[in-house]
Amino acid sequence: MQAIESSKLKITPLAAFNDNYIWIIAQDGNQSVYVVDPGDAQVVIDYLDTEQLQLAGILITHHHHDHTGGIAKLLAYAGQQIEVYGPDSENITHLNSPIATNIQSHIKLKQFKLRVDIIPLPGHTLGHIGYLVAGELFCGDTLFSGGCGRLFEGTPMQMHDSLMTLSRLPAETRVYCAHEYTLANLDFALSVEPTNPELIQYHELCLNKRSKQVATIPTSIATERNINPFLRCNADTIKASVNQHFMQNASDPVDTFALLRQWKDNF
Repeated sequence: MQAIESSKLKITPLAAFNDNYIWIIAQDGNQSVYVVDPGDAQVVIDYLDTEQLQLAGILITHHHHDHTGGIAKLLAYAGQQIEVYGPDSENITHLNSPIATNIQSHIKLKQFKLRVDIIPLPGHTLGHIGYLVAGELFCGDTLFSGGCGRLFEGTPMQMHDSLMTLSRLPAETRVYCAHEYTLANLDFALSVEPTNPELIQYHELCLNKRSKQVATIPTSIATERNINPFLRCNADTIKASVNQHFMQNASDPVDTFALLRQWKDNF
C-alpha cells in the first residue's frame, strides 16, 4: 500500500487479517522503523525484508489479540532488545516499556529523536491509549473514520470523553486507526444524518477509494468533526435522529452517545 508522507515521517499501512491495518512509522534517511499494533508478525517481517529496514520498536494501543499477536515473533526476528510500549494496566505479554494509562505523558522514539505524546483513551478497553507524534495520531480502536470502537470494557461516559479529547486536537491532525471500517460506518452515519452534505460527499469519496482498493485511512480530525456522528452528539440533527429512533428525549451528549452506540451495535 502507498505510504503517507509528512514533513517528519513516512507512514505505511500493512493490511492484515480481514480489515486490520498495521502501521509502519519510518523517517527519510533512517533504516530503523517502528510498528504500531502488529497483530500479524509475518506481514511486518515480509515488509521489513523487502524494504531492507530494521525494527526499532513496537507501539501497542490495547491488549486485543489482533493488535498484539505478532509481538513475540517480531522480538525473535529483531534478534536484539527492542522497546515494546503499551498500557501498563493491560495484560500484554512481552511489554517491556509500560506506559501509565491514567495520565497524559510522553515517550521518545530514540531512533527518530521525536517526542510522542501519550493520550489515555479508555472506552473500547479500560487501558486503551493513543500515540500522537508530529501531528499524526495512532488511536487503535477508539476513533474510526465515521465511527468509534465498541465498548467492550469502558462506559459510555469514558468513551465519549475519550472521543471529545481527540476531537479537540488540531484540525489538521491525521488519524490512523486500526481497521478499514469506513464504508460500514458511513452507511450507519447516513442513516442517522442523511442530509449532511459533508457526509454525503465524503461517502462518495470513500466509495471511490475502496473501488480501487485504496485505503480510506488516514482521515483527519477536521473531517471527523464534520461527518462522524459519535463526535457530534451535541448536534441538534444527531439528537433528533437518536430520539426519534428510540422514542426518547435525551439531551445530554453522553446519553445521546450511549443510545447512538446501542443503535450502531444493532445496525
